[in-house]
Amino acid sequence: MTPTIAQISPVTLSLATATRLTEAAVAKASEIGIPYTITVIDGGGHVVLATRMDGAALVSIDTSVAKARTSVYFGAATADLGGAVQPGAPLFTIATATTSPLIFVAGGIPVHDAAGVVVGAIGAGGGSPEQDHEVAATAVGAL
Repeated sequence: MTPTIAQISPVTLSLATATRLTEAAVAKASEIGIPYTITVIDGGGHVVLATRMDGAALVSIDTSVAKARTSVYFGAATADLGGAVQPGAPLFTIATATTSPLIFVAGGIPVHDAAGVVVGAIGAGGGSPEQDHEVAATAVGAL
């Protein structure tokens, strides 16, 4: 997949939607048995809601935000972007070209409106990349 810069909607992601996403993600994380940090951002990359479960690793705070931001910026799941930042790939130097931390590991998934426009994203941090993706995907699937 060749990543593109996402079309970002001026519509903000509501707190009610962010809460529904977070509740679904926390339920999945509890099912897995791993404490998570879940961050939901709007289409402009600003935090709407961040939740750190008891016992979640401190680093998961930063990684969940970075995963959500990366996902909203590119309009794609971070699990699909890893190849684009490898040596010789189109985004190999992107990490040095931005002041906002980005992360190209699974756990960030965009949220689209009915027209398919990115209106936000969710980032999950706490488990393995595969588990992080599963938690975020479960949350988006619950909308």
